[in-house]
Amino acid sequence: MSKYLLGIDNGGTVTKAALYTIEGKEVAVSSKKTKMLMPQPGHTERDIEGLWQANVTVIKDVLHQSQIDPSLIEGIAITGHGNGLYLVDKDGNPTYNGIISTDTRAKKYIDEWYKDERFLSEVLPKTMQSMWAGQPVALLAWLKEHHPDAVNNAEWIFMVKDLIRYRLTGEAYSEITDMSGTNLLNVKDKKYDEELLHFFGIRDVFQKLPPLKSSTDICGYVTKEAAHETGLQEGTPIAGGIFDIAASAIATGLIEENKLCIVAGTWSINEYITKKPVIDKELFMTSIYCASDYWLTTEASPTSASNLEWFINQFLEGEKSIAKSRGISIYDLCNEMVADTKPEESDVIFFPFLFGSNTVANATSCFIGLNNWHEKKHLLRAVYEGIVFGHMYHIERLLQYRDQPTACRIAGGVTNSDVWLQMFADCLQLPLEIVEVKEHGTLGTAMCAGVATKHFSSIEEAASKIVKIKQVIEPKPEQEEMYKKKYDRFKKIMKAMEHVWSI
Repeated sequence: MSKYLLGIDNGGTVTKAALYTIEGKEVAVSSKKTKMLMPQPGHTERDIEGLWQANVTVIKDVLHQSQIDPSLIEGIAITGHGNGLYLVDKDGNPTYNGIISTDTRAKKYIDEWYKDERFLSEVLPKTMQSMWAGQPVALLAWLKEHHPDAVNNAEWIFMVKDLIRYRLTGEAYSEITDMSGTNLLNVKDKKYDEELLHFFGIRDVFQKLPPLKSSTDICGYVTKEAAHETGLQEGTPIAGGIFDIAASAIATGLIEENKLCIVAGTWSINEYITKKPVIDKELFMTSIYCASDYWLTTEASPTSASNLEWFINQFLEGEKSIAKSRGISIYDLCNEMVADTKPEESDVIFFPFLFGSNTVANATSCFIGLNNWHEKKHLLRAVYEGIVFGHMYHIERLLQYRDQPTACRIAGGVTNSDVWLQMFADCLQLPLEIVEVKEHGTLGTAMCAGVATKHFSSIEEAASKIVKIKQVIEPKPEQEEMYKKKYDRFKKIMKAMEHVWSI
């Protein structure tokens, strides 16, 4: 009789659940959008009870779709967006709305901390990462100043996936790959550090940080109450789970140092693994990876496919109706529109900074180079290209620390777009290896459940047995020079715009 693993992924705006056989075959998948609340400019929040109900809904849905006996689920693991902040009191009730990692309200603290000379000498060697406003250290500092009761009344400080695991098990833990990207952890020594918290002015939250567990540790079992709500079997084990950037990486099979991994989702994630941690003030982040003795070196910013989502919602209402009448998705129609243009046809530049940028100070989004003959399809191509160029900018920074990769694994919604994938390959002039995975986050975290329940001896074994390459997209050499010129223009204009954005 088949046994199953359940993976759950709580992104910034969508919650997903997917059920897999032990061999990694997807059996059922369900997703539900969660509403982003924006009570003030720069504030991106969510209702925590609404988030929990979204998890209940998708779990019930995959059980209904699959019609399996819930007792056949061997293990569960959860991933979710990194950073942001989720606070609950001793009864598990939220003391503030959940805060998503795209939130920028706490920017002033980041500016102050970067001016403090102790950052380079004392903090960076421990945290191995940059600081930005959506991290819990900055959000806790902001809450302590503006809503102190939210912090004072909190019993636990969670990342989103740890909160959902807590709701399922009643046990409070933090998982270390996720926590290693928050500046709350001494990443070098893999432990909490009161001196670090003192630097950020939040030393008093030390006791509110849940005990640390690994991705593949068992962190509790589904309670009777959670089983009643979700339809899961009481007592089903739940593993620690994993940071979403690591979940997507392991789901692409990133267990070799000669590969690069790109995740094109809300965030532009660009990463590789290494056994020697990279610590550099110019680097976005080195975090703890789920594979033994490896570190995950990452360049990232909120500058990827979420920009396309915004463009569609603001400007393509008519196209949504056309897509519906044709029985295709709006994304398929967008791909057709982009494919109907040629890269050398238009020089419109789009900067994908709708949710800010951590590489260009004060940057905002805009189109440059519009003429009266441009159509929506040209703007759409500019959005596609601008997002690719944003990834390239990060990859250029990564290549300062390593040799040229031999190939690139890619994950995220972009894998559903042939025209966009070819654009990535042509711009990078690297082969793109596409794996047989639809939902990278849920599969990556389900692998953790598979290791935790002893179906695999390690994450490396799980990845080598489950992940299969289905397609390799080769770069077109004849496109290299043309895209190089467009990317150089992108960087030159971005440099010139730095002055404009600072006015």
